[in-house]
Amino acid sequence: SKGGEEMVPSLPHFLEFLESRNPAIYYEEQFGILGKIYYQLGFYELYSSWWYMILISLIGISLVICSIDRVVPLYRALKMQKPKRHETFINRQRFYSESPNVTDKEMKQVIKRLEKLRYNVKNDDGHILAEKGRFSRWGPYVNHIGLIIILIAALLRMTPWLYLDDYVWVREGEQVVIPGTENKYYIENKEFILEKYDKNDEQFKDALELIESRGGEVHKNYQTNVVIYENMDASIPGTEPKLEKLLEGEVWMNNPLKFDGYTLYQSGYQQNEFSSMSFKIHGTNDLDEEALETLSIDLTSSAIETEYEFESGFRVVIDKYYPDYELEDGEPRSKTKFPRNPAFVFFVYPPNNNDPEISFLAIGQNIDATGENEYKLSIVDFETRFASGLTLRKDYTLPIFGLGALIFMIGVVQGMYWQHRRIWIHPKGEGVLLAAHTNKNWFGIKKDIEKVIFDTNINMVVDQQDIEGNKKDKGDENE
Repeated sequence: SKGGEEMVPSLPHFLEFLESRNPAIYYEEQFGILGKIYYQLGFYELYSSWWYMILISLIGISLVICSIDRVVPLYRALKMQKPKRHETFINRQRFYSESPNVTDKEMKQVIKRLEKLRYNVKNDDGHILAEKGRFSRWGPYVNHIGLIIILIAALLRMTPWLYLDDYVWVREGEQVVIPGTENKYYIENKEFILEKYDKNDEQFKDALELIESRGGEVHKNYQTNVVIYENMDASIPGTEPKLEKLLEGEVWMNNPLKFDGYTLYQSGYQQNEFSSMSFKIHGTNDLDEEALETLSIDLTSSAIETEYEFESGFRVVIDKYYPDYELEDGEPRSKTKFPRNPAFVFFVYPPNNNDPEISFLAIGQNIDATGENEYKLSIVDFETRFASGLTLRKDYTLPIFGLGALIFMIGVVQGMYWQHRRIWIHPKGEGVLLAAHTNKNWFGIKKDIEKVIFDTNINMVVDQQDIEGNKKDKGDENE
């Protein structure tokens, strides 16, 4: 864009900070010792800080220890279950009943019904153990395995070959290396497109006026047309890049560009960054400001040209250059290295004169340092360009996260929707003792027992927990 257009800053301050400031210096400068502690603890990059990684590791270690401590005894207890148990064990179960007269025919009928309900029935000399849903007991430990895999995936995000989240700024017409790719890939900004809503469109008019009244700005679209190049000599250090075009595409909001495992997202932009400025030398007292000489400064170069000589004998030297000028405690400085608000200290040497005239020149400022300059520099024109901010991501840890989440959910379903049910039938004289236990859903196992003992002489179990509770309540009443 050409000079004279309105300068509208549109880049969020945070993104500008990321681009221009070193956090190791910034936090201490701005907040003193608290800022230094904040930086050293890694709060500025919370999820990649050393203490966060240690915390994740400790959680994983605790899960492993907890699982081993409980899984081994549980495995042994479940594997070594025997149908023949002591009578004391039987009558201590929550569901319990005694039946004085039970025939062999009835016992066979009960066993058959248990098997029909998919119980695994074991018979040891008339002692019966019917069990089903044992695998539900492993649900919490399957959850632990899923969580451990998720924690491993979080730790693997510290490795650059599995996870990358970086930011690249590329100006219109500029070609830069893509950070985090070890100089293997380059990106060129062919064109940046910014589209605004029509203020006269009745559909958006009221909303746009409301947003503008609050100092906001909404754009219809902003996109970058890019070319991705691959450096064929990236593995050879010190060589000039040998670039081959990999692909060309467009990146806009919610339309990322993918290449070789990487994904580029349109994340921000800087509007109207200066690319060049033109100046003229004229007499200080010349009301017409007739140009004696003109010069143009290319601001896109990392090292701008600092000296200009003319056939007329004039010589101009740029003594100081502030790409992004601001005053801090009365001292001029540059906020960033990018030409967003350029300012210059010029030495103008008139013909046949070795004593320079010093001028300070910025947007809206033209200061004669001594007040005695015979010649003056003025801005004639300038050109601006867009800088596009693109987020670069590579994430090979997502499948690992997905695997961990899937295993975790299997454990949740396994533990929630199945129950470990056990029914013991203990022969005693001509009758039997019946007991049952489950880790949850006592109503369900009670219904199973009703089905298997239907039309037999085996008495229905009673809930001894309720009986003990009633006895306690009666004792409280008597007191």
